[in-house]
Amino acid sequence: MNRRLAPFAVLLLAGCVSSPSHVPQGVPDSGTHALTHPEIRYEESPGRDAQTVARMRATAPPDAPRIDAATDADAEARLTSQGYVRIGRSRFPVGIIDRGQEADARAAALRQATSIGADRVLLATPGSGEDATWIADYYVRFKLPFGATFRDLRAQELITLGATGGVAIGTVIDGTPASRANLIPGDFVIAVGGKAIGDRADFQDRLKRSTGQAVTLTVIRNGETLQRVVKLGVVSDGKD
Repeated sequence: MNRRLAPFAVLLLAGCVSSPSHVPQGVPDSGTHALTHPEIRYEESPGRDAQTVARMRATAPPDAPRIDAATDADAEARLTSQGYVRIGRSRFPVGIIDRGQEADARAAALRQATSIGADRVLLATPGSGEDATWIADYYVRFKLPFGATFRDLRAQELITLGATGGVAIGTVIDGTPASRANLIPGDFVIAVGGKAIGDRADFQDRLKRSTGQAVTLTVIRNGETLQRVVKLGVVSDGKD
């Protein structure tokens, strides 16, 4: 599974909603067994402890997290493009949950997802071999200070635009500062506050340094130069 969206970058913004610890009614007992079995492992993603996730999440945790089958390599990329971040992973060995018992695996994943306040789950079926394992990845949607992916400009794009640097906008997530500023995929951003952008890293650094402020982006769209004012959100700490 592709775990990255390179060469795009996405900035994250803090929220302030706590996560629940209750388990919804109607979940099969096999989930309880899976959560308490000594061979079951839940691995928290680096920097995704409960307090950090609670600060950064966009909305309150759902009563029933959505579970989807991780059937293709782009499943995580699609979630990431919508602002979801992986906060942890569970492994359910087939010695505990048989290959054919998807309902049991889903029940176990649902209990874990609810206990950590996950919004979404991707559940991968086991492969072959004695060490085959069900793998459940847990995601929470984070608020974004900018809300769009972006990449370095290609050599031909620089020539066409007559620019020395800049970024190309990729996915724009609904309800984010980038969306509210009417940025769209394919826009070329060549300056921030009237100062030319060097590359993707430079643009990302300027956004981070301007969190919580309104910044004016110089955008080229279909050959027309536009000005777009983006009111950036706030990053919780320097780690994300």
